[in-house]
Amino acid sequence: MSAMELASLLRKGQVSSKEIAESFLSHIEKNDRVKAYITLAPQALEWAEAADRSLGKDGPSGPLHGIPVAVKDNICTMGLPTTCASRMLKNYVPPYDATVIKRLKAQGAVILGKTNMDEFAMGSSTENSAFGPTHNPAREGFVPGGSSGGSAAAVGAYQAPVALGSDTGGSIRQPASYCGVVGMKPTYGRVSRYGLVAYASSLDQIGPMARTVADCAMLLQAISGHDQMDSTSAPVDVPDFAASLEDGVKGLRLGIPEEYFVLGLDDRIREKVMGAARVLQEQGAELREVSLPHTRYAISAYYLIATAEASSNLARYDGVKYGFRAQGPLADTMEMYQKTRNNGFGREVKRRIMLGTYVLSAGYYEAFYLKALKTRTLIRQDFEKAFQRVDCLLTPVSPCLPFRIGEKIHDPLQMYLVDIYTVSVNLAGLPAISVPCGRVDGLPVGFQIIGKAFDEETILRVAYCYEQHAAEGL
Repeated sequence: MSAMELASLLRKGQVSSKEIAESFLSHIEKNDRVKAYITLAPQALEWAEAADRSLGKDGPSGPLHGIPVAVKDNICTMGLPTTCASRMLKNYVPPYDATVIKRLKAQGAVILGKTNMDEFAMGSSTENSAFGPTHNPAREGFVPGGSSGGSAAAVGAYQAPVALGSDTGGSIRQPASYCGVVGMKPTYGRVSRYGLVAYASSLDQIGPMARTVADCAMLLQAISGHDQMDSTSAPVDVPDFAASLEDGVKGLRLGIPEEYFVLGLDDRIREKVMGAARVLQEQGAELREVSLPHTRYAISAYYLIATAEASSNLARYDGVKYGFRAQGPLADTMEMYQKTRNNGFGREVKRRIMLGTYVLSAGYYEAFYLKALKTRTLIRQDFEKAFQRVDCLLTPVSPCLPFRIGEKIHDPLQMYLVDIYTVSVNLAGLPAISVPCGRVDGLPVGFQIIGKAFDEETILRVAYCYEQHAAEGL
C-alpha cells in the first residue's frame, strides 16, 4: 500500500501503527537479499506504539502520523547510529536529530531504520559502502544506483513506504530511476541540511523517495521549511504541494533540451523518455525544443567543485574528536592522522579528497576551481534562459540502464558519466524529480522533470499527470 492508503487505514482504526511497523520489519527479515538497510531501529516498535497512543488521544499530528520512514545513513538520528556507510563513523551515534528527523517525529512518523549508501554519499552505485553493496530490487546482482541506493531499494522492495535520501549530483534521482520509484531533489534551501553529514555543502540537499508522486509530495511537505539552524535554508513559504496535483498539464510548456538526447544515451531509454513526453502532450502540454549549451561542461565543473568541498568537509575526520582512530604503535600525531584517514576512508572517498585538495592547492586554484565556479554560473544562466520559454524541462535521468555490480567500479570515469544528466540541476540549485516510465529487459527506466527554483508544485503536478495517464503499468 502507499503511505496515503496506510494513513487512511490508520485514521479509520482499521490497522495500528505497530502492526504496520511489524509488517515491514518482518518483510525485511524474510527478504534480506536486497540488503537495503545498515541498521534497523530497535526502538521502531516503541515509536509505533507511542504513535498509536497519541493518535487515539489527540488525533493525527500530521499526514505521516504512524507511517514508517526509512532514512539514509548520512542523516543524523539521535540514539541511532549514523555511519555514512564508512569505517570512519562505524560506531558513531549522534547526540541530536537532524531537522528533518525532528520534523518527522513531531508529526508522529516512525523511523524504521538507516539505509545503505555509497560512503559519504560519494558514488553512483551503492558499491562504495563499508557494509557491502545493495542489490537492485528488480534484479539481484545489479546496482540500485547511488548514492541513496539503500533508500531507493527499500522503497522499491516494499521494505518501506517512503524514505529520505540526499542528492549532491543525482543521488536521489538516479537510484529512484534504477529502482522504479519516485525520487525528488528539492530546490537548494527548500529543506534544511542541519544534521546532514556534509559532502559538498553548496550542492547537498535532502529529499523524498516514494512509490507514488502523491506520497513524494506528502513527505516533501513534512520536511520542508525554513530552519534557523541552517544558514542556507531559504526563508520562503511552503505551499501545499498536494493541492495542485490534479490540475493537469493543459497549457504548460515542456522543454526538451537537445543536449540531453545526444550520442551516448541508450536508444531504449530515449524511446521511453520521449514516450513519456508524448503522454504529457496528449494531456494538453506543449512540447518545445530548447538548448542548454554549457551542459557538456557540467561533469567537469561538478567533480571539481564537489571534490574541493569534500576535501574541506572531510578534514574533520582526523581520529581526534570522534569516529575511527588508528590503533597500534604510532610514532607521533601526524602518523596517527595518516593511518586513521588511510584506514578509515574507502578508495573512492580518498580519490575525491585527493582530487579536491589538488584543485584547491596553490597554483591550481584559479586554473581549476575558479574556472569551475564560472562554468557553474554559465550553466545556471542556461536554465534561466530556457525557463523564459518553458515551464519545465523533460530529460533522461541516466544514459544507461542499471548495470551489474562490479561492472564499472574500477573505471571511475565511466561511473562519473552515469551522472551526466543530473549534476547540472545541483550546480544550478534547481528542483527535479525522477518518475518511472516503464522497463527495458525487466530493468526500470525513469525520466526527469526539472523545474524553476522553488516551483516544486509544477514538477509534482506534471509528474502526477504522467503517473495517472501512463499507458504502461508502473
